Amino acid sequence: MKSTVLLLAMTATVALAGRHMGPPAKSVKAKSTPTRSSLPAPDPDNGGLKLVNGFKALVFADNLGKARHVAVDQAGTVFVKLEKLNDGKGIVELNDTNGDGRADQTVMFGNNTGTGMTIYNGYLYASSDTSVYRYKLTNGKVMETSPAEPIISGLTLQRQHASKSLAISPDGKLFVNFGAPSNACQEKDRQKGSKGMDPCPILEEYGGIWQFDANKLNQHKADGKRYATGIRNAVALDWNTATNSLYALQHGRDNLNNWGGVFTDEMSAELPSEEFLMVKEGSDFGWPYCYNDHSKNQKFLAPEYGGDGTKIDRCAGKDKPIMAFPAHWAPNDLLFYTGTQFPARYKNGAFVCFHGSWNRAPLKQGGYFVAFIPFGKDGRPSGKYEVFAENFAGVAELGKPGTDVNAGKLDLASPGDAKARPVGLAQGPDGSLYITDSVKGKVWRVMYAKK
Repeated sequence: MKSTVLLLAMTATVALAGRHMGPPAKSVKAKSTPTRSSLPAPDPDNGGLKLVNGFKALVFADNLGKARHVAVDQAGTVFVKLEKLNDGKGIVELNDTNGDGRADQTVMFGNNTGTGMTIYNGYLYASSDTSVYRYKLTNGKVMETSPAEPIISGLTLQRQHASKSLAISPDGKLFVNFGAPSNACQEKDRQKGSKGMDPCPILEEYGGIWQFDANKLNQHKADGKRYATGIRNAVALDWNTATNSLYALQHGRDNLNNWGGVFTDEMSAELPSEEFLMVKEGSDFGWPYCYNDHSKNQKFLAPEYGGDGTKIDRCAGKDKPIMAFPAHWAPNDLLFYTGTQFPARYKNGAFVCFHGSWNRAPLKQGGYFVAFIPFGKDGRPSGKYEVFAENFAGVAELGKPGTDVNAGKLDLASPGDAKARPVGLAQGPDGSLYITDSVKGKVWRVMYAKK
């Protein structure tokens, strides 16, 4: 049955990209909204999650290891990338063979750790911190004898912001994050009083998104082109098929308070913003010269380059985010929802996975939740972000799910106290949403159905 579904799905005229599945092939009867009776029974406590009304969840798998990004193919096979090897393997393949909604078959393969994961044109694409590679899918699975085919290799191992997250457009353009191996391009990284290098030499090879050919083997960095720049680190990438364009979320810089004066500890806890970016070829979002202040909807000159909290200077012409969030929430995945299981308002909207902060003192830590952002036809948010799923950390929450501005703010001393941290998102063939955890490797399946 699974091989039949995969064969039908592969006849679709447009190849699917990203970690979402898009609409199924016409011959697959999966367009109607599932009823509660047609979906597996959720866990009584929704796997420990707090969800907005109408949604339920179950734990699809657990204890996989330090999970990162996730992908689901048209046969329903779930692939999870690991940050650290588990029994010498870096990818977990999960299958539900008895139809109860939970994985009962686990296969592990590959010897690379890393973050990036997506499915495109019959292949599972994955990345390490120094490469991008792919595996041929056969009946929705990676066979034991399937070799890892090198797409990009020989990348330099960075000491920070090394993850090569990725996205693929329907026409085969491969976009790869090259995070900056620096906080703010200082002469002495993260040191008080150390000025920024001007011009910043890091931008020649890092601090942006590069474009490659997803269908070409044995590429190197020189075979790609810099698609966008001024992005400190974008772990979350996805291609939006509704607008035919790339989107990303940037991790804002740290340590504004290293410069004192107006840059107080409280200010450094809230700024700069985590930025939601609509990425066009040639975009420049201003790192390291600029930082974004979401309270003023403006980019300001960074203190390393003479900024005082009011100067705009060279930042006047930099591209702005389409939405901005409080500092240090660590947006680690992005998914544009294309399914029909969820209510219509979710169609083509964005889910964002916030991995959670570590440096918001003296304020409460933030993040550790999955947000939903409704989108309009112009490819921009049509409303405020909403807390869609929370309680991953398992500690006291200050707000309530929905639009409560205090939701997602936690009584949490450090990330090490969190029971779970959401990190990856994927859409199943039936429109379910899969969420991974980086602490022990839990995978949730979130569902919605008419009564």
